[in-house]
Amino acid sequence: MTEKLSNEYEKRFQDLEENLKEIRFRMEEAVLRSGRRPEEVELLAATKTVPVEVINHGIELGLKHIGENKVQELMDKFDSYKKTDVQFIGHLQTNKVKYLIGRVSMIQSVDNEKLAAEISRLSQKAGSSMDILIEVNIGREKNKSGVLPEALLELVEKIAILPGIHIRGLMAIPPFDVSKEETRSFFSKMAQYFVDIKSKRIDNVTMDYLSMGMSGDYEDAILCGANLVRVGTALFGPRNYTK
Repeated sequence: MTEKLSNEYEKRFQDLEENLKEIRFRMEEAVLRSGRRPEEVELLAATKTVPVEVINHGIELGLKHIGENKVQELMDKFDSYKKTDVQFIGHLQTNKVKYLIGRVSMIQSVDNEKLAAEISRLSQKAGSSMDILIEVNIGREKNKSGVLPEALLELVEKIAILPGIHIRGLMAIPPFDVSKEETRSFFSKMAQYFVDIKSKRIDNVTMDYLSMGMSGDYEDAILCGANLVRVGTALFGPRNYTK
């Protein structure tokens, strides 16, 4: 059993090494085409369901940022991670915020004032400050989290005045069942919101990160202005979400 497990991880390690090389190459090409330098766009490894052993091998290969979608999974893995930057990228309920304080450097999925207020309260209680991204429901999907575009600026202004919290940018996930052209259109709209808010120079809002693009569209996201892409399947291979 142990030998079988070892062989399985060896195969996953090899696949990860090859996938990471390919992703880095494609990212660099897209970044250069966008008129930027490779170091201006960062890769975040989306590690949902991925074993810690595989994640740690990725960290050894140079992965600087990992992102978890589920609070419980993050807690189960956290103490076993090799030292790296851990972010939370999934839907977050207010009663789960307490488990992230002191564990993650950034919460990418803040989409309402109530959640932001709880992050603010617990960050102050811990004597710290939490970086966040505002999640935008760019496709106006009823079953998806995120603030609607027309309410984005108002939410940013309300959250910006909260202590113990720092708005670092925007995050979005376009609809999955649309054409490549439509996806690019959503990315371009996000880039415009990002630029517009940045130009307003709101206190406590720095607009450092535009987080968009996943395994199937990270190159298009980069071409449209993303500087943080969240890649899971293309990096780690297909995941079994039924476990």
